[in-house]
Amino acid sequence: MAPRIAIIYYSMYGHIGKIAEAEKSGIEAAGGKADVYQVKETLPEEVLSKMHAPGQSSSIPFITPDELEKYDAFLLGIPTRYGNFPTQWKAFWDQTGKQWQTGGYYGKYVGVFISTASQGGGQESTALAAMSTFTHHGMIYVPLGYATAFATLANLEEVRGGSPWGAGTFAGADGSRMPTEQELSLAKTHDWSGGVVANTAAAPSSNQQEPVAAVGTTATSGTTGAGNGASDGTKATTVGTNNPDHVNKSEGAPAAEPVAEKKESGPCGLPFKCVIL
Repeated sequence: MAPRIAIIYYSMYGHIGKIAEAEKSGIEAAGGKADVYQVKETLPEEVLSKMHAPGQSSSIPFITPDELEKYDAFLLGIPTRYGNFPTQWKAFWDQTGKQWQTGGYYGKYVGVFISTASQGGGQESTALAAMSTFTHHGMIYVPLGYATAFATLANLEEVRGGSPWGAGTFAGADGSRMPTEQELSLAKTHDWSGGVVANTAAAPSSNQQEPVAAVGTTATSGTTGAGNGASDGTKATTVGTNNPDHVNKSEGAPAAEPVAEKKESGPCGLPFKCVIL
């Protein structure tokens, strides 16, 4: 089953909205599917008009904390305010007390894309500031990284937003600069959600073990005859355990001595090997 991915953003002048469209395009190009939402405005109309803000798009639905629980992964579009979430995003998170208590977002994947006025405006610090919210909800932060975007992130020929923390754009001090082709291209490579969630869902549980045969046998479950360690053709079966007593032996074969489980502990005192750096 394909993972459900939500792209949620707040955009006052449209910069983050354009990056959201590119993020969605990249996910769909990789074979995934994403739904786009926005969080509600908190500023009064009078203030928005004085700021020459065009207002929110009527074609993009708003999302509630309860609706967000239905998704497996989130990409959050954040126009920074002093290196942090803007009020509109804070107002949304302040409504998620239920999810915080019940683990509604626990274990879900989350990434960010960011808009700042300038190069030092918070492309990385905004992502860092978001970690506290993600941690309290138990979400798994997955950055853009370099694997799919090294050439762009290492390109110094033009000014651009975005970092290994997530895609991004520069809006300019007056909001007049819109996302460039390079910034939009970077956002399209941020298709981690489909790949990460799908691969994790398909991965075998770490508790599953391969069958282990007793010493001197080469049999797998359900095989008989030569090569199975049984001289009279009897069946040797194995189970998912390292304990040789769980292996059916052929008649007359000596029983292997149980092997005591070896436990190692490190200097931290935990029941497994650890290292203090």
